[in-house]
Parts: sequence; structure tokens; C-alpha cells
Amino acid sequence: MTSPAISVVMAAYNGAGLIVETLETLKAQSFGDFEVIIVDDCSTDDTIAVIRGFDDSRIRLIAAEKNQGVVASRNRGFAEARGRYIAALDHDDLCHPQRFAKQVAYLEANPGTVLVGTAASILENGVVLPGSLAPVTTPALVEWLLRIENPLVWSSVMIRGDAARKLDPFTRPDMVFAEDYDLYHRIGRLGAIARLDEELVTYRRHTGGASQRHIDAMTGRATDVLTEVYAGLFGDDARATADLVVRHVMGQRPVPDRATFRRLGDALVTLQDDFLATHRPDPNSRSLIRWETARRWARIGRIGLRTGQLDLGDAVAVRPDHLGLGYAGIDDLVMSRLVGTARSVQRKLAARAAS
Repeated sequence: MTSPAISVVMAAYNGAGLIVETLETLKAQSFGDFEVIIVDDCSTDDTIAVIRGFDDSRIRLIAAEKNQGVVASRNRGFAEARGRYIAALDHDDLCHPQRFAKQVAYLEANPGTVLVGTAASILENGVVLPGSLAPVTTPALVEWLLRIENPLVWSSVMIRGDAARKLDPFTRPDMVFAEDYDLYHRIGRLGAIARLDEELVTYRRHTGGASQRHIDAMTGRATDVLTEVYAGLFGDDARATADLVVRHVMGQRPVPDRATFRRLGDALVTLQDDFLATHRPDPNSRSLIRWETARRWARIGRIGLRTGQLDLGDAVAVRPDHLGLGYAGIDDLVMSRLVGTARSVQRKLAARAAS
């Protein structure tokens, strides 16, 4: 049997209401040499019947014997994949018609690249919104951003099969909730990671979000990933630094005080200086790295001001060299401070009323 160029690996669970729309976007791909391996993780709705009723011989359905979760389901699908490339896709996300063609073309033109993602738009409550990740990238910028956040959407990722098969396991079960982030760091040791800046995927953002229990697990697993990355630079302080970055850069939680704000800024400067010194990116990538880091620093400041955790003096004074204000000018910071002050007053009034 001839192997397809692409194996699409999809874990499915209770997706009967959405999976047909996802499969239709695969059927509409301009690049048609692919198989779709769907692992149903013991759905309690009609997902299996819906998949079996979909008319496309490229679909291979695997019905799991017991519910094991998304990581085990993806690994089961990957074990069955025969393609030269592995395309990730969740059962409720949507591919644009040129996605596969453009990713295959990029990988074939760049043999040193092991993984390429794409920009992605967001579908929420029936409205398509622009993505929130960096609008313009280079491989060097993506590699830098992996040190402080997750710059890739899982459903946009395509991986070189021979590199993916060197990972054992494909995604690690003990890293659930950050298994994709962990995979990017592990496969990044085998070659370059890049992103196409064209929006070729739309992913669904469901209202309600993850529970606090899941958020805490995501924070813990992402911290595990970055602790390993930071170990050589920060030594015994690697985990504390990783936790700081995960909570406030990746998780966008407000810093509680000026001292934490300063520690975070110092950590970002140390990380960025080390990256620039060891990787020596080209001038364009270097400018993007500095710019995107400054954007994140400004966002952290704005969040602190709006929540009343910082004052304007903190935001301006605790500004490490060359991080700047990103997109935020001083007017933005003043407005954020006004919002933060109003919320602080509201909290005080509520406390007095309750006493």
C-alpha cells in the first residue's frame, strides 16, 4: 500500500455536533494526498456513527476500548500514521483550503525544519476573531518565544514524520495540559521550528474555559518544561524563574507587587541576552525578538495597573534596559492606571460596606 504524504492525527471525544464541519474542511484541501486517523476516546454521543457516515475513504477510524484522554488518543493515532508528514488537528477546529499545500511546500523547501505551524484565527460564539499571537515571525523569533510562552496553535502544526518518530513517546502522558508545549521543546532539539504567518487554521475557543484545576495543572506542567530549559542559566533558581514566567507572561496573571515585577523583568532580560548571545539571530529577527519581548513587558505592566496591583511609578520605574514599553505609550499606561484606581476604590468601598 502506498503511503500518503500526510497523516492527519485527530483525537475525538463527544464531537458529533462539530466534527463534520472539521472533516469538510479536510475534504476541501487543495492538497489531497493524505489520510485522516481519528481515535474516538469512547464518546458517549453519536461521534462514531457520524464519522462512519462521512463519505471519504481517506478516513481511518479507531474506536478505543476505554477512555484514556487526549494524549493517549493522539499517541494511538500517531502509532498508526504512515505519512511523510504528521498534521495535528483537533476534532472541532477548521483548516483553510491551502493549509496542507503551503505547509508541505515549506517543509520540502526547508529540509532543516522539523515542525511548521501557521497563524490562526479564533472562532468564538459564531464570530471569527483575529489571533492574538505575534503577527510576524521568523524561525529565530519562534524559538525565542518558546522560551517564554507557547507561540503555536496545536491544530496548525505539521511535523516531519521521521523526526516525530524519534520521539518516544510522541506526546508524554505525564505532561498532559502542556503536552504540545513539551513536544515543541523536545522536537526542537532535532531541527528548526517555524510558523507561516498566514492564517490557515481557525480554532474554536469555547466559552467557560478550563476549570481552575486544569489551569493549575497547565501552569505546573508548563513550569516543568521551562525549568528544564532554564536549568543551565539559572541553576537552583530555574523552577522559581520558570514559575514566574509561566504565571505572568504565559498565563497573563497580574504581578502582585513591584518586587515581583522587577524580578520578572530581570529574568526576561537575562533570558533574552543569553538567547541573543548564543543564537546570534539576523538583524531582522533580533529586532522582532526585542519588539515582541517589549510588547509582553508592556502587557504585564498594563495588567498590573488595571488590577490595581501596580501604580504608574512601578510601571515606569521598573523598566529594564531595552525592554521599553512595547506597543504601550505613556497614555496607555495612564489610562490603565485610572482603571486600576477605580477598581481599587470599588474594592475598598465594598469592604467598608461589608464591615
